[in-house]
Amino acid sequence: QVHLVESGGGLVQPGGSLRLSCTASGSIFIINTMGWYRQAPGNERELVATITKGGTTTYADSLEGRFAISRDNAKNTVYLQMSSLKPEETAVYYCNAKPAIRGMSPSNYWGQGTQVTVSS
Repeated sequence: QVHLVESGGGLVQPGGSLRLSCTASGSIFIINTMGWYRQAPGNERELVATITKGGTTTYADSLEGRFAISRDNAKNTVYLQMSSLKPEETAVYYCNAKPAIRGMSPSNYWGQGTQVTVSS
């Protein structure tokens, strides 16, 4: 089992910055890719960014370079640095982890989410 705990959410003004953290515990040896997803009210959960254990990253195109994902494998922690935040990016941000072994079930682990509210 993998347990993910997010932190760092809160209220930020439009154009502001916020750094989210997610720490994994439990069977951390099975994790390959970690990442961040978000779900705004009334919307589907969407990809924000992912990073493999080796450091390969992917980003949602809509972010336009404003977000940066990083990972500290020694701390079993993934970070999401967010800048130039927009009100429409208000959402619950979820940490995600995927097993390294293809076909493993479950294929996704999720944290409880952390609320990010972008408002003046």
